[in-house]
Amino acid sequence: MDKDLVIEVTPSKVSIALLEEGRLVEYNEEQSGDNFSIGNVFLGKVKRVMPALNAAFVDIGAKKDAFIHYSDLGHSYKSFDYFLRHINQNRKKLKSFYNSVRITGQLDKDGKIEGFLKPGQNILVSIEKEPISTKGSRLSGEISIAGRNIVLLPFSDKVNISSKISDKSERNRLERLVYSILPPNYGVIIRTVAQGKKAAVLDAELKSHIEKWESSWSRLVNAHPPKLLFTESDRSTIIVRDRLNDSFTNIVTNDASMGEALRDYVAEIAPEKEKIVKIHKGSESLFDHLGITKQLKGAFGKVIPLKHGAYLIIEHTEALTAIDVNSGIRAKNGVEQEENVFEVNMIAAEEIARQLRLRDIGGIIVIDFIDMHSAENRAALHKKMFGFMERDRARHKILPLTRFGLMEITRERVRPATMINTNEKCPSCNGTGQVSSTAAIDETIERELAYFVENKGYKKLYLQVNPIIKSYLTKGVFTIVRGWNRKYNSSLKVIASNDNAFLEMVWLDEKMEKIS
Repeated sequence: MDKDLVIEVTPSKVSIALLEEGRLVEYNEEQSGDNFSIGNVFLGKVKRVMPALNAAFVDIGAKKDAFIHYSDLGHSYKSFDYFLRHINQNRKKLKSFYNSVRITGQLDKDGKIEGFLKPGQNILVSIEKEPISTKGSRLSGEISIAGRNIVLLPFSDKVNISSKISDKSERNRLERLVYSILPPNYGVIIRTVAQGKKAAVLDAELKSHIEKWESSWSRLVNAHPPKLLFTESDRSTIIVRDRLNDSFTNIVTNDASMGEALRDYVAEIAPEKEKIVKIHKGSESLFDHLGITKQLKGAFGKVIPLKHGAYLIIEHTEALTAIDVNSGIRAKNGVEQEENVFEVNMIAAEEIARQLRLRDIGGIIVIDFIDMHSAENRAALHKKMFGFMERDRARHKILPLTRFGLMEITRERVRPATMINTNEKCPSCNGTGQVSSTAAIDETIERELAYFVENKGYKKLYLQVNPIIKSYLTKGVFTIVRGWNRKYNSSLKVIASNDNAFLEMVWLDEKMEKIS
């Protein structure tokens, strides 16, 4: 399957679209200057400790204080805390000081947060979940640096290998290789894509991660929280890092510096695919050029049309997302009804799987499928939904249909669902929901004509209006327009345009240029 990654850069944001066979399946927006993304590491300050929740609120510089639970402090919390408390005293010998920090065992599962955190205390944290609705970020005290092949774990001494690498000899090779190049007080997780990689590749990536972590030490000395220490790569690089495979066809961006950075990154991790990175140089918007804007407007509304008149209705609430499946004009009667309902539900299931990825909808999703009497059909729909969700990288769980035709899905939620306003302001009412009385349209036009002639000095004007309004203004022998021209000693001509809304008016000068 062909996959295209399209990245449009504007002064205010970076928009990232993933296409499969030309169809939009994932979309992300990254606002310029947003430092509160998943994986970013901060020096924070504990604001409140909540024993009843066994958690604490931490100031990391965001509008809302972030949240960390005792269970998220991490196995190496004591080591990180000791390192942070004593780093100022050892600024000249940071490397040897780091190596001397003892790796502690994991925290007691039944421990209490107040035994480790106090208000005003500094703490090293990374963002695990971005702010959602009224909630601040969810934090973790387990600092890690993820790469394409390995994930670096400071204050660890273990090498963990992805369970998806099933070949025993390859697992042994990777374990021996990484242990041989791993410095003291560092551990790693070996990712699935590391299978078959040479020592030089893994060694270079390991050194890069260690340099990133150790370069942050100087910023910790005399640092005043909240302070951003380092960020994970931007979202476009993360997508390339995690998903680049043989099916990637193109990576296209409209920004030259972004294109060069991506080309360098791809050349580093997959040299044979360097040429797939392309830079769009046309004057037309990249998303418009590739038809992505049109797909966005058609895919992010409340009502999503399906084949042959069926449609979905998607409603977001604080607690869950509700999706209703409707057969619309497709409904049939008689013996074909069950077959028709099953077919509509199958079409809807495929689109729902796409919508969950596209909007990045997380949490609880409840789908109200059209009722089916056949238990076999209900089971088939449940099984098919698993197949449609296979390409979704977010962790999810799908429950069978209930007796009422409801299917419940839980999907990992680490950032807010993507919401795009697909509505446009009505040119007639300017979004107010109200328009001027049609009986007074001639008074409105005359008032504007008088202003342009008497105050602005225009003598020859054109007025572009809806054809119905033109007929009203120019009907008969003694037309309204003729009376205005005589009254104001002007030359006004009315032009009909189907592009104009019913009461929309566009004034043009004698050069047919719009008058502001």
